[in-house]
Amino acid sequence: MEKKLVIIPTYNEIENIAKIIRAVFALEGEFQILVIDDGSPDGTAAAVKSLQAEWPERLHLVERSGKLGLGTAYVTGFKWALERDYDYIFEMDADFSHNPADLPRLLAACSQDGADLSVGSRYCNGINVVNWPLGRIMMSYCASLYVRAALGVKIYDSTAGFVCYSRKVLETIDLDAVKMKGYGFQIEMKYTAKKLGFKIAEVPVIFINRAEGTSKMSSGIFGEAFWGVLGLRFRKLHPAK
Repeated sequence: MEKKLVIIPTYNEIENIAKIIRAVFALEGEFQILVIDDGSPDGTAAAVKSLQAEWPERLHLVERSGKLGLGTAYVTGFKWALERDYDYIFEMDADFSHNPADLPRLLAACSQDGADLSVGSRYCNGINVVNWPLGRIMMSYCASLYVRAALGVKIYDSTAGFVCYSRKVLETIDLDAVKMKGYGFQIEMKYTAKKLGFKIAEVPVIFINRAEGTSKMSSGIFGEAFWGVLGLRFRKLHPAK
């Protein structure tokens, strides 16, 4: 059976973490979870540890000291997954903005339909976002338009954080060369995969704004993505050695 790992970075997600873990494990397909917690003072990591007794072979935890950035959390998770021979590795938020029930659809786009990387896309079939302020929707949508224009890649939701990677994508990308740490990381990973010749599929999903907990979005995150995209266009890409 193919090994499947869902990576969930967390910082202060005590309201959501147990519920999201149970929702993933309720799915068919024996998904495993790796939570990467950046020193949450609200007890998120402790909640995960208490649940590991129920799923000792499926629920994993990496604890880091302090907020080190979304991108570095995922790179840590990718390396962890590659060392343990997972076939498919997913990115997913803890706050239910990404519906766990869509995980099998992202998997099927890769395992059955031939994509190397699949994206849970808010914008490939109109705008499918629920309970976001209009300004936030426009900022996110226009960011993806900007990326398509600046980088010349036909990805409708380049900032999406709901992704399935086949193992060969993460083996080929030089993870130590990934520069951006915030949401620009999502753009950088997709652009790098595309430039290295991998096939990307967008799977339409409905994104629902978190009901509990606090968003980690900031203007600095968008600033890094804006300027980082310009730098990507002029960077030479080399596969991992």
